Amino acid sequence: MASYKRFEDLPVWQTAADLYDRTDDFIDRAPPRLRHSFRDQLERAALSVSNNIAAGFERGSTNELLAFLYLARGSAGEVRSMLTLASRRPYLSNLRSEISNLISLAESCSRQIRAWADSLQNSEIAGPRHLNEQSRAAYEKRQARVAQANAFNQLILQHLPPDHPMHPANRKT
Repeated sequence: MASYKRFEDLPVWQTAADLYDRTDDFIDRAPPRLRHSFRDQLERAALSVSNNIAAGFERGSTNELLAFLYLARGSAGEVRSMLTLASRRPYLSNLRSEISNLISLAESCSRQIRAWADSLQNSEIAGPRHLNEQSRAAYEKRQARVAQANAFNQLILQHLPPDHPMHPANRKT
């Protein structure tokens, strides 16, 4: 698993930053009829996605990171909602393709955030703030035991008779 030292290196943060950049470009191209309050809220929601990812990453505990990831995901949903509503406005019909692309990008952010959050919820690590040498060594030892057990199981499966129901060739995936 990749280990990131800076939030700027996270693929999900980069996607969120791209969402903000492209949303800002869309706002610049939108006709003046698009209300200032709508523009402002859309810009703030798009910016909130990357900012909440960054804030959570810098916190140092898994629980805090998760809380900020869910805020970021909520902001991505807000962007999608606003863009979906915008696509219904006749005076934005010439921008529907761009709006559709932005919605897809916001959905991508949401999926990436959800996948990261799911992996964190199943992690035994409470976050860097809670790690010390002893807890880190214990975690790595557990991970090594799991890897050994998985390798042993694969070895056993490979040596089963070809007609055995558990043989890899006979298993349904």
